[in-house]
Amino acid sequence: MLLLYSLFCLAGAATAQVDLSKGWKFHTGDDPSWALPTFDDHDWKSIDVGQQWEKQGYADYDGYAWYRMHITIPNSLKNNTLLKETLRFDLGKIDDGDQVYLNGKLIGQNAGKTKDITEGQYDLERIYSVAMDDPSIHWDEDNVIAVKVYDHGGGGGMYEGSYALNAGDITDFVSMDIQSFHFRFKGQEIRKNISIKSTSSRYAFSGTLAIAVEDPSSGAVIWQKNVPVANITPAAPFRYVYSVKLPARQSYTVLYTYRDKRSKKDVTAAEGIPYILTPPPPATPRINGASIVGVRPQHPLIFKVAATGALPIAYSAAGLPSGLSLNPVTGVISGKVGEKGTYTVHLTASNHLGKYVRDLEIAVGEQIALTPALGWNSWNCWGLSVSDAKVRAAADAMKRSGLINHGWTYINMDDGWERAIRTDKGEVVPNEKFPDMPKMTAYVHSLGLKVGIYSSPGPKTCGGYLGSYQHEAQDAHTYAKWGIDYLKYDWCSYGELFPHPTLDELKKPYQVMTQALSNADRDILFSFCQYGMGDVWKWGGETGGNSWRTTGDITDTWASMSTIGFKQDICAPYTRPGNWNDPDMLVVGKVGWGTSLHNSRLTPDEQYTHISLWSLLSAPLLIGCDMSRMDDFTLSLLSNDEVLAIDQDALGKPAQKAKVMGDIQIWTKELQDGSLAVGLFNLGNQPASANVSLGDIGLTGKRRVRDAWIQKDLGDYSGSFQSKSIPSHGVILLRLKAVQ
Repeated sequence: MLLLYSLFCLAGAATAQVDLSKGWKFHTGDDPSWALPTFDDHDWKSIDVGQQWEKQGYADYDGYAWYRMHITIPNSLKNNTLLKETLRFDLGKIDDGDQVYLNGKLIGQNAGKTKDITEGQYDLERIYSVAMDDPSIHWDEDNVIAVKVYDHGGGGGMYEGSYALNAGDITDFVSMDIQSFHFRFKGQEIRKNISIKSTSSRYAFSGTLAIAVEDPSSGAVIWQKNVPVANITPAAPFRYVYSVKLPARQSYTVLYTYRDKRSKKDVTAAEGIPYILTPPPPATPRINGASIVGVRPQHPLIFKVAATGALPIAYSAAGLPSGLSLNPVTGVISGKVGEKGTYTVHLTASNHLGKYVRDLEIAVGEQIALTPALGWNSWNCWGLSVSDAKVRAAADAMKRSGLINHGWTYINMDDGWERAIRTDKGEVVPNEKFPDMPKMTAYVHSLGLKVGIYSSPGPKTCGGYLGSYQHEAQDAHTYAKWGIDYLKYDWCSYGELFPHPTLDELKKPYQVMTQALSNADRDILFSFCQYGMGDVWKWGGETGGNSWRTTGDITDTWASMSTIGFKQDICAPYTRPGNWNDPDMLVVGKVGWGTSLHNSRLTPDEQYTHISLWSLLSAPLLIGCDMSRMDDFTLSLLSNDEVLAIDQDALGKPAQKAKVMGDIQIWTKELQDGSLAVGLFNLGNQPASANVSLGDIGLTGKRRVRDAWIQKDLGDYSGSFQSKSIPSHGVILLRLKAVQ
């Protein structure tokens, strides 16, 4: 399921509000007395909210700081509102954590989180409320709002959003819950549960719920229904299930509007209705995933033969090099190989319906990561709240969902696992959230999966945890001892040591860790996370990287995803097996960067574009959602073997932008079998089709055109072919093969 947007609007005149955007004063440091209304702040400096403090004379400052404001709260806010329940403070976004005081009373912390503010979530609007009869409010008198902020690193402070004081209205108490329920599919019919909730202790709300399904390409309403709603209270939310048969397999938008009978105000929400293109895998066995794997001599190999089909499936392998064995039940190849060389192994997957045979090349040498990593990373859903239990749950979900049978391999914990101090011997130690790291990695390995970890070359990570600075060799040894297979190495506080780094200074911390990893007794994929600085794609491979971020952090918006993805052609020439450009993690499914998850704000068509483009780019595919709560649509995006095969193609060439025709971009990627993967992307706001000249994309003769998402041949073409309509922000992903 997918959230396009959720907004709350008021019909009629808005209640008057008090502007909180001006009049703030600021001081670095921390003192509890700064929360008190009696504190004398006349010598504090003025500061603007709406931009980070680094841009206002506090460059490179990290840690605690306070904002204070004196404001008169007019009694008219209470008198002129229908619901005389709460006073609402809108304080924008705060980087990273906060505590907010009104006249010395704590009224909010980290947007409702109860943890220490050093674990605050920066990308979240702070909206706090106080009961109107709370004695901390001084009506028609001077009040002091004090905001304590903690910044881990980078930008800090009250940096973006709305700053206002309002009386609580219906939209503060009544909400539409469309996040908790998945769309259910039966052919072209969809079913959906929704609920309307209230937090008001004084009122029971009644009114009407209007549901309308629209075709986004035309704006036409194809189905609508009005439903009476009565007596919504905290103990009695309104629940409703609707179903509608959709006329075509495409994206639609559903709009929900609750009109309150008493106030005549609206609470609205909207979401995209996804559509599934990926056909279910056949019951007959089929081997999926990478056709080549690299391992260094005498280093342990774990490789799960990814196979779908009716269970049970039996596995066998002919031609395994000495030192390796295959578990015939789990399909996991493990062991060590002593001699360098490339070994061709003949794999077989069998069930009661037949067998499937495919070759696997095991390349024993110095290069690993011969195809882009397929896996999961904890950051985009759990942020700093990652734990042993969540890592295990992700591994279990990878297996239970069947993604492991499509080649997904890595389970990577991001920032937040480290203890604050090292041992007396200088060794890094996991914190209380990870009571036994070797035991956890062994559990993940037992499923046929691999484990990733996170650190920084600086003294601290981005989240303020312990980095690897001056302990690189120790940490690499520790990671190997724990059984780690992947290291994400994030620039973070290293930038404080070298705020204006030269190219050599950009390279150095990664060279140091490369050397440390080379002395480990296991393969650890080395992923640089330094945001593309110094054109890292030009030197990442020679510096020891297996992949490197080419950009800043992605978010689940079209602007973020498309801006990142469609600019990757500049670094494409530097991609090759073992060296991969990384445009950041996937933002499909339920994401949130902390404890509050939401459905991706990308539309269904934008999510198809996201997966298609990343696959064409030969990019690492790292799932960022909570895999235990994936719906059928998200699972279908991540389990299309023909799409994943484009990403995992052993030739290792990335796509290039072949042609631009207005809003249409054509990207092409050479594949190992001589065929060409072609992405037809519509970046415009209206549906469009494309006439594709084979000559324009470097092809001659007759070509068989196959749609990778629906896994169906579309016909044989010479000269050119006309595509079907491409949705706004959507894609058609094709594979063109010569016809003999």
